[in-house]
Amino acid sequence: MSAPGEITIGGYRPGALGAVCALQTEYYAAAWDFGRAFEARVARGMGDFLGRFDERRDLFLVAEMSGAIVGSISIDGGDLHDGLGHLRWFIVADAARGRGLGRRLLNEAVGFARTSGLPGLHLDTFAGLDAAMRLYLEAGFVLTRSERGTS
Repeated sequence: MSAPGEITIGGYRPGALGAVCALQTEYYAAAWDFGRAFEARVARGMGDFLGRFDERRDLFLVAEMSGAIVGSISIDGGDLHDGLGHLRWFIVADAARGRGLGRRLLNEAVGFARTSGLPGLHLDTFAGLDAAMRLYLEAGFVLTRSERGTS
């Protein structure tokens, strides 16, 4: 058992889909006014991913603190774009921010991609997620395209 306030990282556990979906949708609703359509898209995408999960090419990590899920990251090796794995559902709850958890999760994901034989990763993000962007750039990601969008 972990000490109070200690953050542990592990794989799927029952209830993880709902907890990660809640982290995603509650953050983006409060910060960016995303609503029902976004939540449905996150739940549907994560459900599809977990339903076809293959541990040789896919990664699903959750971070827990005091029994609650406070972060997540995934590598979807079945959703390839130009042969690159898809980094998805990267989030850290307010309660766990400032403790290096985002960097730990991203390092785990990038390490998995390297050892699983993926030639690289791609992700979609948007302007305003400055802390995440700093981590992506530190990890070696490069901005390849920028578009104006509504979702």
